[in-house]
Amino acid sequence: MLGSKPAFFLTAESLSCSLMKIAVRNVSNKPKTGIVMMNMGGPQKVEHVYNYLHNIMTDRDMIQLPFAQDHMGKWIAKRRTPEVQKKYEEIGGGSPILDWTNKQGELLCEKLNSISPSTGPHKHYVAFRYVHPFTEEAFENMSKDGIKHAVLFSQYPQYSCATSGSSYNAIYKHLKTNNKPGYPKLSIIDRWSTHPLLVQCFANLIKDELKKISEKNKKDTIILFSAHSLPLKTVNRGDAYPSEVGATVNLVMKELNYCNPYQLVWQSKVGPLPWLGPFTDEAIEGYVKQGKKSFVIVPIAFVNEHIETLHELDIEYCKELAEKIGVEEIRRVPAPNIHPLFISALADIVKNHFEKGVAVSAKFLNHCPHCVNPNCYESKKWYRSIASF
Repeated sequence: MLGSKPAFFLTAESLSCSLMKIAVRNVSNKPKTGIVMMNMGGPQKVEHVYNYLHNIMTDRDMIQLPFAQDHMGKWIAKRRTPEVQKKYEEIGGGSPILDWTNKQGELLCEKLNSISPSTGPHKHYVAFRYVHPFTEEAFENMSKDGIKHAVLFSQYPQYSCATSGSSYNAIYKHLKTNNKPGYPKLSIIDRWSTHPLLVQCFANLIKDELKKISEKNKKDTIILFSAHSLPLKTVNRGDAYPSEVGATVNLVMKELNYCNPYQLVWQSKVGPLPWLGPFTDEAIEGYVKQGKKSFVIVPIAFVNEHIETLHELDIEYCKELAEKIGVEEIRRVPAPNIHPLFISALADIVKNHFEKGVAVSAKFLNHCPHCVNPNCYESKKWYRSIASF
């Protein structure tokens, strides 16, 4: 037809428009805010167990051995590896913590993009302390992605110098010598033990397990809130962890209207030194001697399944110990994992972090009254100077 454009011109114009739309879409989808999911991590394969244990035992922020830490840590890791490998084999050959963290991060960022579009697009990055992906990898990936702002989001709801503190110190050590021009601004979410949605999530999970207890035992079932223990010398230095775990427990029981007897107990003691008790297994034994035979165990300080829930709680306590001492009923509450309330809690915590505009909390910057760790002093002084929006 006279005056109409040849077909190849129409195709070229269509192609050009399509390419422009793709370019615009790619620019708009480029992440702006990185959410750094910080945790201890766990070996994905049994052959990774030695390196994992070695990294823990030689980390002076996590464990302070009396002398020659590098040599003693290596020896302890080597000695413990076969026993720990066997435990990982019994839960499927490796830790699921990376898979859970990635699922949580993806759902978190999806929700953040919806409720906080002004700070998005968001992308999560996993920064484990003792196994791949390490802190260094998270920051390299954020640099490649051109992230403008990184939220250092501890995935331990309750703060401890040995867990969250070690991860923040590791980031400080890395950036102190590797702070490239392309690295993002940093802000910190260091604790969130009393967030209402976290509390509601645990309460709902407990209700679900209590429903499965027989009517004859339901009223007298003891709710055991189990958290990783700490050496008493760490507690006595002023570590905030025990009080923050206690705060979570109290709010969860308030949400449950104090429906059952309950007790805060502690697990995962390592070595001969005194640790914070009572210990979870010994508490179960003690209650059975008192005639109590029904329990619900709550992993109150863990946000996803890993060796301490899947083996220590499920196999060692709920199966082996329970059978040995004659427990009638015992159930273990799942970790929050990707429960909708938990994902909403994570998203709300980050959203509020931006809205309040406090890049680092005064509590984080304050030292334990008897702190002896020079890493903490230098690290917190550095965070005070650089944290910003």
